Amino acid sequence: MGLSSGQITELLSDDGVEISVRTVERVIAEEGFPKLSRRTRIRTGKTVKGAEIPEKSESLTLSDLDGQRLTSETAGVFLFAPFLCQLDLAGIVNSARLPGSKVIPAVNYLLSFLGLKLIGTERYAHVTDHAFDPVLGLFAGLNRLPKCTAMSTYSYSLDKGHIQRIQTAFIKNATKLGLYDGQFVNLDFHTVPHFGDESVLEKHWAGARGKRMKGALTLFAQDSKSKLILYTDADIKSSESDNQVLEFLSFWKSIKRGVKPTLVFDSKFTSYSKLSELNSNHDVKFITLRRRGGKMIHNIDKLEGWKKIHIPHEKRKYPNPLVHESSITLRHYTGKLRQIIVRGNGREKPTFLITNDFDMSLELLIGNYARRWRVENGIAEAVKFFHLNALSSPILTKVQFDIALTMVADTLYTMLAKKLRGFEDCDAPKIYRHFVRGKGDITIDGQTVTVKYPKRAHNPILRQVPWNKLPLRLPGVSGTKLTLNFG
Repeated sequence: MGLSSGQITELLSDDGVEISVRTVERVIAEEGFPKLSRRTRIRTGKTVKGAEIPEKSESLTLSDLDGQRLTSETAGVFLFAPFLCQLDLAGIVNSARLPGSKVIPAVNYLLSFLGLKLIGTERYAHVTDHAFDPVLGLFAGLNRLPKCTAMSTYSYSLDKGHIQRIQTAFIKNATKLGLYDGQFVNLDFHTVPHFGDESVLEKHWAGARGKRMKGALTLFAQDSKSKLILYTDADIKSSESDNQVLEFLSFWKSIKRGVKPTLVFDSKFTSYSKLSELNSNHDVKFITLRRRGGKMIHNIDKLEGWKKIHIPHEKRKYPNPLVHESSITLRHYTGKLRQIIVRGNGREKPTFLITNDFDMSLELLIGNYARRWRVENGIAEAVKFFHLNALSSPILTKVQFDIALTMVADTLYTMLAKKLRGFEDCDAPKIYRHFVRGKGDITIDGQTVTVKYPKRAHNPILRQVPWNKLPLRLPGVSGTKLTLNFG
C-alpha cells in the first residue's frame, strides 16, 4: 500500500493498538518487505500542515476557498496586485494573444511566472518549493501553481511574436501611466552565460567574467531618469549586434511617435556607419565614446584650450573635470562630430566623448553619459535578485521570455518603491527585504480577500501608501476585492 512505518503506527494507534515505530520497522524487515525510499511531503500528497495538495493546477473561484484562513511566507506578493491592475495585465495578455487552456487560462500562467519572479525564485524548476502554498496559487488565480514540467512546456510554446507583443503592450501601458521620461535612453549588451555541453549558442564577450563564452547576447534599453528597463531582446547574433540600435529605435517609434530620445551607449555598442545612419536618416541624437588609440592619448598634451567645468551631480566624486572640445570627422561617418575629451574624472586615461548634438551644454552632455552606469547597475540587479544569469536552456525564445518577465518584475518593484516614503529610489533587493518578504494571514470572505501582515518595523510606511487610490483587486480572479491590513 506504500505506507511508511510512521503511517502504519498512526493507523494502529487509531485502532487502539499502541506500538512503536521501531517495532513496526522490525516486523516489516522480518517479513522481507524492503524499506521505502525517503519521500517528501509533496510526494506523499501532504503539506507541512497536513493539508491535501491538489493533484493538478486549475483556475479557481473564491467560492472554492470561502471562509478559509491561510498563512504563508509569500503573502508579500499581494502588494504588487494593485500595480498589476494599473498596468492592465489582462489587456496585455489579450494583446499578446498568449496561449492558454480551459484549465489554466493565459493570464493565470503569466501570473504564475511573475509570482515566482517577485519573490526572487532562482529557477522555475524550484516551483516545487511552493507547490503546497495555496497563497501563491491564489495570487495567480489558481488552486496551486502549475508543476515545473507544465511551466517549462508553456514557456517553450511561446514564439518570438508572443514575447514581442507582450513587451509592446506592456511598454505602451506603462507609458500611459507616465513611468518613462524618454528624453535619454541608455543602451547596453549583456551576455547570459550557458554552460550546457550541448549548447548551440554563440560565444560573446562577458564583461563580468572578462572573457568570451557561450551564452545568449541580450540587449537592454533603460530610461535614464526613471532607471526602468523599457526594451529587451535576446535573439541576437554577433553579426546582428551593430544593427540593434536601429532595431530599438524602430520599436520606440511605434510606442512614442514624434518623440526622439537621445541614445547613450559605449564605444563597442555599434559601428560608426550606424551612427551616421542615426544622424542622417533618422535625425536622432546620440552620445557615445570614441575608440581611442595610443597616438590619440600621446597627442593630448599638445592640445590647447582646456577648461574646467562643474557637473552639479550629487555625490559625484570628481565634479570639476578638465575638458577640451573640438569638431572632428571619422571614417565611415558622414559629416562632423563634436568631440569632448575629459580629464580629471577619476580615470587613469582620458575619456573621448563624441556626439552629433552641438547644442547641449558640456555639463549636461558629460553628466548624461556619466549616468550610463545606471543601465549596468540595472543589469547587475537583474542578475543578483531576478537571477537573470540562471539560464537553464539554450533556446533563445525561452531566454527572451524570462528577460521580458524580469523587465515586468523590475517595473513592479519600482512602482511599489515610488509609493514608499523614504524608499523611493531603493532597489528590488532592499524593497523585498524590508517590505515583501515575510509571513501574512489571508482570509477569504465571499469575494473579498483580506491580507493581514504582522507587526514589523516598516509597517507604518506601508500604511502611509494611498492604497484607496489604487485598484485593489486580484488580477487573476475576476470580481475580487482586495484588502491590505498592516499590524
